[in-house]
Amino acid sequence: MSDNRMNFTIENNSQFPFVEIALDKGEKAYIQRGGMVYHSPSVKLNTKLNAKGSGLGKLVKAVGRSMVSGESTFITEATSEIDGGVLALAPNVPGQVMALEIGDHQYRLNDGAFLALDGSAFYTMERQSFGRALFGGQGGFFVMTTEGEGTLLVNAFGAIKKIELQDQEMTIDNAHVVAWSKELTYDIHLENGFLQSVGTGEGVVNTFRGTGEIYVQSLNVETFAKVLGTYISTRE
Repeated sequence: MSDNRMNFTIENNSQFPFVEIALDKGEKAYIQRGGMVYHSPSVKLNTKLNAKGSGLGKLVKAVGRSMVSGESTFITEATSEIDGGVLALAPNVPGQVMALEIGDHQYRLNDGAFLALDGSAFYTMERQSFGRALFGGQGGFFVMTTEGEGTLLVNAFGAIKKIELQDQEMTIDNAHVVAWSKELTYDIHLENGFLQSVGTGEGVVNTFRGTGEIYVQSLNVETFAKVLGTYISTRE
């Protein structure tokens, strides 16, 4: 990870990708809980509380964050004891993996988008307004925000598309949002009010404004679950 950049390769980056990360001695990566597929003997995995601080306060913060945001209380830290360590990951859902370089640009992530982050960078959970938490569904009262310099790997349900705004506005179904630039302002709300949302089938949306990037996924896990549930129920 020279120059704070993760040394990784992505294989079969379509529906079912593999990510292989190379780690030299002392290098670390933080990975999605349950995302490890295999690793070399030199790579050691440790469970860490998913919060800053120490002692009881750190535990309370991690548990509280998990309760209100749906994020795991713990995160997995991978460290190599020698040069040439190998760690392989796979997302929890079928879909594309994309690398975002953080430093000059920082990002906010929707729930389930985090796959891995190299040890030179980190993230915090920023509190959202009550309205955003109420309508958002994903993220609860907190939204994951990157800090530092390094490489962030995000995963999606389906394909990922990048949308660039230049002092513009864009409204996106919130369940399709993967990540967006920290500089963008955003407003989570119902599309055209409650009755119109029921009539059109378009529910909670996220309106972004400003200059920056938005990454969206082609599939909606909530809609997919409903379709799958209907299919299963008709076969019973």
